[in-house]
Amino acid sequence: MRWMACELHSHTFHSDGRQSLSELARGAKALGFECVALTDHNTMTGLLGKEDVERETGVAIISGMEWTTFFGHMVTIGLTDFVDWRPAGPGDIDAGIARVHAAGGIAGMAHPFRIGSPMCTGCFWEFEIQDWEALDYIEVWSGTFPSIKTDNARAFRLWTDKLNEGYRIAATSGRDWHAQDATDDPVSVTYLLLDEDEGSATEQAVRALAAGRAAVTMGPLLTLELRSESARYRIGDRVPKEARGWRYEAVACVDFEARNGLWAFPDAGYEVILTSNAGPLGELRAKPSQRDYRFDIPGGALTWIRAELRGTVRGARTTIAFTNAIYVDAE
Repeated sequence: MRWMACELHSHTFHSDGRQSLSELARGAKALGFECVALTDHNTMTGLLGKEDVERETGVAIISGMEWTTFFGHMVTIGLTDFVDWRPAGPGDIDAGIARVHAAGGIAGMAHPFRIGSPMCTGCFWEFEIQDWEALDYIEVWSGTFPSIKTDNARAFRLWTDKLNEGYRIAATSGRDWHAQDATDDPVSVTYLLLDEDEGSATEQAVRALAAGRAAVTMGPLLTLELRSESARYRIGDRVPKEARGWRYEAVACVDFEARNGLWAFPDAGYEVILTSNAGPLGELRAKPSQRDYRFDIPGGALTWIRAELRGTVRGARTTIAFTNAIYVDAE
């Protein structure tokens, strides 16, 4: 298995972007991405010639589309055929998610708390979800330097609340990338843990996201494992209920070499934080010369656990990276 750096929300001039698919892929490669999802608004025509662009750039391109409505934006990826967004009303988005799943794709909330009309029609999520278990992911970080934005903080809290309610929903970042404009803001990356068993890199990426095997960062790659004497669990895994009473060692790994040279946070004063449904479980200072950070924790009270990396970026003490959850089955 290996981690692949992905950008999961982008646009071309086939919707409201100001770039071609080739320009998008070349820009992604320059930023250290191996994969990009094209999610134009309500159209998939921008994917024309994607195989040629993949060969030219070496960047895998996931087919997708952003359902853009008056009631919210929903990113759908992994589809090869158009799934009509127009029947989606405020009270029946569950039926839309079901249609996406039936066609082999996955669906996520896009920037759910971004300011809405008249600034951005439909950007603020107003759909009523009846079955949260059906939703595959929430885009909790949107835009550049996403960790300091208040709408993203609300999305992150929503994700955490749903984890606490027992739902297994992944969290991602998405730049909502429209043009090859230069920026010195930190750029976030969603890393997906590929199984490499079968299929293309894009198929493996969609499977990884559907399984919650994801980590998000503006800098170092942060990963997490939960270990006992007889088992090891990765991000997205489920610890069986019969193992709840064991004690675990949680091992957070910080790879400061990931996308080396494409980010820099001098004097960040890194801290690795382990958190869960039971609240914070531990905190350790981190430094570039050390990769692994170990926490001894009881397993019995947990239903989920994740790692976060905090530090100072441009004078703000903020989250730099976080993992998706490892889940523990209920009794």
